[in-house]
Amino acid sequence: MTDETVMHLTTQMFLVAAKLAGPTLAAALVVGVLVSLLQAVTQVQEMTLTFVPKILVVMAVVLLLGPWMLQALVEFATDLFTRLPELVR
Repeated sequence: MTDETVMHLTTQMFLVAAKLAGPTLAAALVVGVLVSLLQAVTQVQEMTLTFVPKILVVMAVVLLLGPWMLQALVEFATDLFTRLPELVR
């Protein structure tokens, strides 16, 4: 396995990881900012108030995009396992 192959696989791995984690992290970020803005406006400083909306939104995003995420992960793993014999050399 050459250095170029290792770098290509590492790049693919990080791209798939970013593609899978991106929607959930973006949704949590948006909800966190909105709840923080609401807390600043209403001056309600409850620490646990931010966790419940974030958890609910992240669960909803995973439920909605779960099949797409699983398909992307399976495609990456399938590609990796089919290329395994040429990578071992």
